[in-house]
Amino acid sequence: MNATTALLDAIRSGLRVVDLGRTLTVGMPQSPNHPAYWHALPRRHGDMVRADGGSAANDMISMGTHVGTHIDALAHVSQDGLLHGGLDAATALQGGRYVDLGAHTIEPMVRRGVLLDVASALGVECLEPGYEIRVEDLEATIERQGITIGAGDVVLVRSGWGCHFDSDPQLFMGQASGVPGVGEAGAVWLAGHAVHAVGADTIAFERLAPGAGHGLLPAHRVLLVEHGIYIVETMVLDELARDGIHEFCFVLSPLPLFGATGSPVRPLAVVGA
Repeated sequence: MNATTALLDAIRSGLRVVDLGRTLTVGMPQSPNHPAYWHALPRRHGDMVRADGGSAANDMISMGTHVGTHIDALAHVSQDGLLHGGLDAATALQGGRYVDLGAHTIEPMVRRGVLLDVASALGVECLEPGYEIRVEDLEATIERQGITIGAGDVVLVRSGWGCHFDSDPQLFMGQASGVPGVGEAGAVWLAGHAVHAVGADTIAFERLAPGAGHGLLPAHRVLLVEHGIYIVETMVLDELARDGIHEFCFVLSPLPLFGATGSPVRPLAVVGA
């Protein structure tokens, strides 16, 4: 049996798909650093009716590429004027586009995914505002779940903070309160496992200190600039946690936005039914 046949047999036998992406809605919580999502209907049913009575509606959207569930391209962050691989950030911008490290260069992902349910491992529903997820927290979560992290994996870190997305958007953004997340040491630890991408249920993946907003993002530097590891933010991870799904097939395909610094995404976790 070849790999394609085995894959098709698995599909026929039944698979469960868990949606890890947020629904895009006008007014949803987002980083104030990026243009908000907006949706309008320039044509509604009845605005134009065909001779046979048929009618069609269509849409127009505008949004930043780092709004809602999205992936950061390697062009998103620079350090001391350099992008990943030592590429000069100024000369990398060609005609208003990042040709070498833009979102169009992110290959579709079909990889082993791992959920690190840190909140559950620490015995809480949700981590405290501004809590830094330490290396010992990540290691304790791995031990509790009985899993390993391998090279090329996609590692998703759950803080429980996603519960605030709908119920308290201002708290979710954490401008005053701060947001829990991985710190610089945790990012170095993840990079040491040679992961392909990381993600979280928070607005910026990493820990935001109370009152500091997005002023300093050292984990972004470690992951994007120093190690070329993609970051997925504002994910929905509660269903995986609720059902104890810690290992799965992770599927993600960014929009091939030429030269962009990020892309909206709808990541999926696929497991046996």
